[in-house]
Amino acid sequence: MNRPILNNKCYLYLTEFFAGMSVMAVELGASRLLAPYFSSSQIVWTIIIGTIMIAMALGNVLGGRWADRDRNPDRLYGRIVVAALWIALIPVVGKYIIIGISALLVFTVSSNFLVIAAFAACMIIFVFPLFLLGTVTPSLVKFSVDSLDDSGKVVGYLNASNTIGSIIGTFVPTFVSIPSVGTSITFLIFAGILLILALVYFASGKINKRKVAAGALIFVLALVLGHDDSFAFWEKDLTYEGESVYNYLQVYEDDSEVVLSTNVLFGVQSVYLKEKSLTGMYYDYAMAAPFMAGVKEKDNLNILVLGMGTGTFSLQCNRYFDNVTAEGVEIDDRITALARQYFELPEEIKVTTYDGRAFLQGLSSMKEGAGRERKLYDVIMVDAYQDITIPFQMSSTEFFNLVKENLTEDGVMVVNMNMRSDGEKGINAYLSDTIASVFSEVSTVDVRFNTNRVLFATNNSAYRDKLANGAEAEDDPDLRRMMRTVNEELRTYQPGSLILTDDRAPVELLSMKAIDAIIKDEVDYYKDIFKTEGIKGLIDR
Repeated sequence: MNRPILNNKCYLYLTEFFAGMSVMAVELGASRLLAPYFSSSQIVWTIIIGTIMIAMALGNVLGGRWADRDRNPDRLYGRIVVAALWIALIPVVGKYIIIGISALLVFTVSSNFLVIAAFAACMIIFVFPLFLLGTVTPSLVKFSVDSLDDSGKVVGYLNASNTIGSIIGTFVPTFVSIPSVGTSITFLIFAGILLILALVYFASGKINKRKVAAGALIFVLALVLGHDDSFAFWEKDLTYEGESVYNYLQVYEDDSEVVLSTNVLFGVQSVYLKEKSLTGMYYDYAMAAPFMAGVKEKDNLNILVLGMGTGTFSLQCNRYFDNVTAEGVEIDDRITALARQYFELPEEIKVTTYDGRAFLQGLSSMKEGAGRERKLYDVIMVDAYQDITIPFQMSSTEFFNLVKENLTEDGVMVVNMNMRSDGEKGINAYLSDTIASVFSEVSTVDVRFNTNRVLFATNNSAYRDKLANGAEAEDDPDLRRMMRTVNEELRTYQPGSLILTDDRAPVELLSMKAIDAIIKDEVDYYKDIFKTEGIKGLIDR
């Protein structure tokens, strides 16, 4: 069936443009839909890209075959309508599918839970609509090429249209739509663009009013039901839920505390106690670092936090020490804004919006002179490791050498390792060995009732004595008791040869093994409940 709108090839190029744009937008939307449940690690990105490539490859193959069998463009634009409606329904049902898959696999999979669950979610949610969009290019080639004389030019224009659309579909969701209106609305926007594209085509000739009405009804239902951007849909009393360029963000509070999380299934990033006491978490253990650096002996102690979060560690240092100047580096300015709004982070605590390693690199490149001395820190806390997403550039010998360059002679680096891993070749062994290749003194302490491990590194051999003496001189009884606990449980680390470098740092694969073990332990607990008490007992828990 030949429609007047196809007499000009510009509409075919426009179709290729919007198809390419939508594919990239859906890919980026997929990463944001999955991130609150499975993280935004390279592993998850690999799964997303791999499944989408599978879908596009199948679409290219079958789209070419279908175009050879039937030159009717109605078939192609019908597929675009189906793809648009499917994408529009992702915000409505996608998160429920993810939770359902996770719940099913929790009781059937004993290892590699994150990988299998993320792959299954991608296959079910995203493969079909992107497969349909994958049929666009070979079909358009069939409809566009009139003769071999201009086939190269036409195919080139189609590819260029697809590429330009893909570029726009990459930048707009990341920098405009997702930060502004959220992931759900982003899916709806690009689904609407595809739907309008196809409806304009069908409106140029004879149209099936029933099909149009059905498609419009489905899209309207998606608009009504899918605009909610809540990923933790079972939570009814969240203080804040939103998205930034880098993260899904969730703040919840009760009478005693305020909590920030970037993942709805596991992991708490920051905790602030309203009664302004110690938290019982790794922040308290990390308070040993100022003592090790001589906070009781110096007039002023400079502290830098890489991965500032909501500033809990800095707030505690300011609260318990009157001779401390704390500042932080946080790549996500939305987190800093939440810290100011909900976590009582004062304006006088400076936060630089930047990557932690790049910040240190900038400090190291500064030259002394003209009466100016380069600022060095007595304590540098590395708290940028978030669940499975450990930045590889902040785990290598090159990074830890940068930290050392920006410490005072007796300065201390403290690292929050948020996934305790006791294996001989686990992520913490690699990180600890790497740090021990840079610093002469390395010790670790495990946080009670938690999966965190805190590491201290310095070139000052007297750091243990400073901790012990400082703890005894501390006036606050709770902090003194905490420092005694750290001193008693602190273990000198015996280094091995598992060294991470900028060239080779498989931190995400190592982290996946660690978090897999944590998930397995948690799941075993609920499996036992299911065996003994059944579904009712599981729901009650």
